[in-house]
Amino acid sequence: QRRDVVFLLDGSDATRNGFPAMKEFVQRMVDRLDIAEDRDRVSVVQYSRDAEVHFYLNTYTTKEDILDGVRSLRHKGGRPLYTGAGLQYVRDNVFTASSGSRRLEGVPQILVLLSGGRSSDNVDAAASSLKELGVLTFGIGSRGSDSRELQRISYDPNYALTVSDFSELPNVQEQLLASVKAVAIPVTPTLPTATAEYTTPRKDVVFLLDGSDGTRNSFPAMRDFVQRVVEQFDIEANKDRVSVVQYSRDAEVHFYLNSHTTKGEILNSLRALRHRGGRPLNTGAALQYVRDNVFTASSGSRRLEGVPQILILLSGGRSSDNVDAAASSLKELGVFTLGIGSRASDSRELQRISTDPSYALSVTDFSELTNVQAQLLASVQAVAVPVTPTSPTGMCMAELYES
Repeated sequence: QRRDVVFLLDGSDATRNGFPAMKEFVQRMVDRLDIAEDRDRVSVVQYSRDAEVHFYLNTYTTKEDILDGVRSLRHKGGRPLYTGAGLQYVRDNVFTASSGSRRLEGVPQILVLLSGGRSSDNVDAAASSLKELGVLTFGIGSRGSDSRELQRISYDPNYALTVSDFSELPNVQEQLLASVKAVAIPVTPTLPTATAEYTTPRKDVVFLLDGSDGTRNSFPAMRDFVQRVVEQFDIEANKDRVSVVQYSRDAEVHFYLNSHTTKGEILNSLRALRHRGGRPLNTGAALQYVRDNVFTASSGSRRLEGVPQILILLSGGRSSDNVDAAASSLKELGVFTLGIGSRASDSRELQRISTDPSYALSVTDFSELTNVQAQLLASVQAVAVPVTPTSPTGMCMAELYES
């Protein structure tokens, strides 16, 4: 997993008080990245009327050097705030091979913008040109920002985050990290045919629901959650596909990835879901079942076409069987697994099942699933974002992740 991450910080007069909090946020983010010349690279740029590079993607190769570089940052001041020019500057001068960008090698390019106000210039052309380059932009704003402007700048409107004050940046840190890490998850197709460049993300999403005796009371909340998540998908035109499986002692498929082709059909099937009951809870066996019977071409999986494969597990208890072998075999297949548990779940078990421990989410009760919905959606959508390199290799997303 490799990624090139650029932080673009609003250093205008308006952020003088909030700048120390912005700086600390960047430090905490860098702390969680895997910094090395051949792993994650980081650049920091500050802007107001014009932009100033503090260090490029190839300036530092160790985490300590980067953290020292961030600590020594001083607020530049100035006005007006030209966010459009700042974005264009980063596109033309930082996301380049000479500045350390590995875009042409297929390494995901990520831009994190922290902006404390509305831009005095137009942002649309620069934002579009970053998207065309395949840069995944996350916009984070404060009370003084224009939330619609941030949504237009961000690669996807869901990636625009807002805090009332930059001192509250820790509140969105985990959500941003999950999205950033999801972009760099390797999805490995086993056929060399994956050469398409998707204009819109496509994804195959399987929900695996704990239907054991332990979830009888909370099953309606689990079902509602799946419905709300599906509502956000683009089912038509064969973009997103959805399957639902319920399990306890054994697993039962309610519908496969190719059973329904419209959102209405999927939502109708979800409404008809009944809690199956039973015990013990064999999560390991269910994970293996899904791997062998649902993530297959005959069941509608487009894994061999390079379409991201996503598994969302909702589990309300500790598994009675071992989960490790099945979890590993899903990871080897390139399936991106997110585990969501409740009070009775084993959080370490969920972390082992998830593709990355940071994708394991917990709620005290499944009635609180709405609290993690935005974070889950951001991760799911980040996995399916098409990054289109302009080199003549014409790699698709899956090959890009593989590198």
